[in-house]
Amino acid sequence: MSNLKACVDALYEGVDRVADNIPGLPKCEVLLIRLLLLTGEALQRDVENKLKPFDMNDSDFRTLMMLYSSADGSSTPGELCALAEQKPTNMTRITNLLVKRGLITRSNATHDRRQVVLTITADGRRFVRKLLPPMFPEVVTKFSCFSQTERQTFERLLKKLALHLDTADTP
Repeated sequence: MSNLKACVDALYEGVDRVADNIPGLPKCEVLLIRLLLLTGEALQRDVENKLKPFDMNDSDFRTLMMLYSSADGSSTPGELCALAEQKPTNMTRITNLLVKRGLITRSNATHDRRQVVLTITADGRRFVRKLLPPMFPEVVTKFSCFSQTERQTFERLLKKLALHLDTADTP
């Protein structure tokens, strides 16, 4: 990861300056948003670096993981677009890549030949089982600054925020 301390320090200084110039700035909320974005971007960069040797990016891997974790190992492109928050054009690129590598298959649904079904292959399952375990220690280390209770609280609060954002009215 990059030097996040310098970024965090600059973030706090910048928000303080803006708050001095703009009365009513919701400083705490602005800091929370910026810290979440900064942290998320740093974590995503790290994931991207881990996937690079496998000629894959985070969107590709998340799509593969959604198929791996689904009950029957399959889904439709539309469902994957919604879950992965991807546009149809990018989902087409992702699925073309995964099909070409033999990690998933593309077929027509038996109940509706117009509907496309994507299914993880045995090679796709092997790839996931090979790739994930070496990442476990680093994932645990990233959150080792928190106690078990803090991790559970953090998870609960992030979930609460995610569910709230999903239902919050935006002006």
